[in-house]
Amino acid sequence: MDYDYSDLVANTKRWAERAVAAGWIDQHTARQLEAIDSRTPESLIDRSSSRPLIVAFMGGTGVGKSTLLNRLAGQSIAKTGVERPTSREVTMYRHRAVHLSKLPENLPFDEIRQAEHDDETNKNVIWIDMPDFDSTALHNQEIVLQWLPHIDVLIYVVSPERYRDNKAWRLLLAEGGRHAWLFVMNQWDRGEAVQYDDFKEQLSVAGFDAPIIFKTACGEPDFPDEFENLAETIATLATETTVKQLESRNTQARKDALKMSLVDCLKHVGNDRDYRKLSERWRRSWQDTGRTLQQGFEWPLRQLAGYYAEHDKASKQQQSELWDAWVQSRYEDALDDLILHADANGLATAALKRELLQLRGKAEKIMYDQTELAVRQALANPGHAAHRAFLKGMRFCEIVLPLGAMSFVGYQVFSGYYHSSLDYRNYLGANFAIHSSLFVGLSWLIPFFILKKLKPSLEKAALKGLKKGVAIALIQIEAEIVNAIEKLCQQRSEIAAEAEQIIRQCESSQESIETIRSDSRLARMLVD
Repeated sequence: MDYDYSDLVANTKRWAERAVAAGWIDQHTARQLEAIDSRTPESLIDRSSSRPLIVAFMGGTGVGKSTLLNRLAGQSIAKTGVERPTSREVTMYRHRAVHLSKLPENLPFDEIRQAEHDDETNKNVIWIDMPDFDSTALHNQEIVLQWLPHIDVLIYVVSPERYRDNKAWRLLLAEGGRHAWLFVMNQWDRGEAVQYDDFKEQLSVAGFDAPIIFKTACGEPDFPDEFENLAETIATLATETTVKQLESRNTQARKDALKMSLVDCLKHVGNDRDYRKLSERWRRSWQDTGRTLQQGFEWPLRQLAGYYAEHDKASKQQQSELWDAWVQSRYEDALDDLILHADANGLATAALKRELLQLRGKAEKIMYDQTELAVRQALANPGHAAHRAFLKGMRFCEIVLPLGAMSFVGYQVFSGYYHSSLDYRNYLGANFAIHSSLFVGLSWLIPFFILKKLKPSLEKAALKGLKKGVAIALIQIEAEIVNAIEKLCQQRSEIAAEAEQIIRQCESSQESIETIRSDSRLARMLVD
């Protein structure tokens, strides 16, 4: 499936907005993606019919671009002169039958000098003379850059004196793959062969194996030159097939550039393996921090346990004293160390900071909730299981043994009374009363004494519960950060998958068109 370039640009810009909002790329990278140009040559032309070839003269001041266009038109349609800059506006020369689409806001019609003609030989060509690119007037350079995306063929005009113009040369190197190029060394009546050879060598460095260079001398009407060859070359290129080939190549070059931009962005996003390593880093770091915190908690826990033992409940303010500024500082240091480690490994720290921000203040609540729950459970069931079972048995004995003793004494009283009625003996005496009282008293006193002496210490129970709560809280804090990193990995996978989908769309095949032959004239005008 072939994806429209403008749709790819729109999807990329939407992706950039989401990525920067989530912190995966920075504003600078996002601006580079948002600045991607979706303009193409076909966006200027009403496509009700096959569009013409759009050809533009580009070059520095005084090289004769406007003179070439005037010579082609056979009349003065582009302003010429000796002032710098010579060309200050865009001049368009087109057939009357060619209708332009509505131009973008940055290319207003009122700033374009237009001329129409009825020459059928040039019906399929729109000629444009652009302002001098090397002008000190920045507005001229802006106009050239605004028009470049709409050009099929750029005619790079130089003169023997100005063929090494640096500004236009940098533009050629930047725009080389998006256009077809022809070269004109104008004012050849003042030129020398060594200059021509040097210019050709310069183009070879830029990637043109066999550049097409025309030597013209518009200032000397009788001087033999190659202007007619230039006009003929453009005429032969103005075919529907060539236009489609250039459109396809231009679009693919833009897609390739878009793809490379997204690939560079994905380097900032990182990969799942790098973020998984963050979890391992955090666990090791938090284990060390946890040991330090447990040592620091020792004294505050003892104070808090003593308060629980006396009041059975601690206020939230007293609980908050457990997670004080010192503890928060150690926790913040551990999080900052994680962020620095991520930054050192080239990961998107902005996204990580966003996930960790909400957890910076959550740790105190986790510590409060877990210690409060653990100490309540500890106070509700003080001591260990065997201890509680033994005390439960003693409480049973505290009730059953006195009842058993009293039952035994009562039985003895009843039995003595029964036998005394037969032999008329006294059955109660001081010794029996004393011994019976001691027996009943000891059966109750011994379990009572054991229960009182072996009663669990509430302070110890509270301290044990608090320590248990601290340990659980530290584990939960560690898990919260790990879960945040896992969530970050999921977000990274989603944002990377969106970018990779656009990249795959950029790599999709183009519509089937006639391949540009390597030995053709058009192939000599292209550079990879």
